[in-house]
Amino acid sequence: MKLRKNDTVVVLAGVDKGKTGKVLSVEIDRDRVIVEGVNFVKRHTKQRSQGEQGGILEMEAPIHVSNVMLIYQNEPTKVGYQRLADGKKVRVAKRTGETID
Repeated sequence: MKLRKNDTVVVLAGVDKGKTGKVLSVEIDRDRVIVEGVNFVKRHTKQRSQGEQGGILEMEAPIHVSNVMLIYQNEPTKVGYQRLADGKKVRVAKRTGETID
């Protein structure tokens, strides 16, 4: 997966197209990410115990990784990988060729 937690991304498709946000979590096995402030769904919950309140909760739902793109230096860019001379594998911004992180 080319995206990581705390990366800033822009949404490319769907209802929230054009919105930006920070990646809160990554689901590698399902190829999905949860982005802050994007793809809200309403969840109806019952009251489970005396102290807990039920009702309608709004929360972010996962979005497919193909529908988001990393923002690096205020520009959306594709992400690639490159091996350095010392054998380390680093992420590279395809637009500029610079290493990310």
